[in-house]
Amino acid sequence: MKNHDLLKAAYAAFNRRDIEAALTVMHPEVEWANGMEGGTVRGRLAVREYWSRQWAVINPRVEPLSFEDDGTGRVMVKVHQVVLDLKGTVIADHMVCHTYTFEDHLVKRMEIKEPRGSLRG
Repeated sequence: MKNHDLLKAAYAAFNRRDIEAALTVMHPEVEWANGMEGGTVRGRLAVREYWSRQWAVINPRVEPLSFEDDGTGRVMVKVHQVVLDLKGTVIADHMVCHTYTFEDHLVKRMEIKEPRGSLRG
C-alpha cells in the first residue's frame, strides 16, 4: 500500500473511531503528536490511550485535503479539522498540516503544524 493510500485509510479509520484499523498503519514504536494535551505519545498503546481520552471529552473529525511528498520520504497532509464538544457545538474549525515519517512501510512519526500558505510553510 502506498503511503498516501495508507494515510487515507488511517484518516477514515480515525473518523469512524476504529482504533484497531488506525493502529495497523503505525510502527510499533510510533511517535505521535498529542494535539490535545501537548507533547508526543510513543507506541501504539500510548496512541490508543490518548485517542480514548480525547474521544471521551471531544469529537474531532479530520478530513485530508491534499498530500505532498517532500522528497525525503516524508508526506505532508493538509487537513481540515473540526472539533465538536460532546453536545455537538463547534469548538474549533481550522486547517492544520500533519507531517508523517515512515519506517518499514508504517507511520513512524506524526507532527502537527499550522500551515502558512503552503504545506511546506
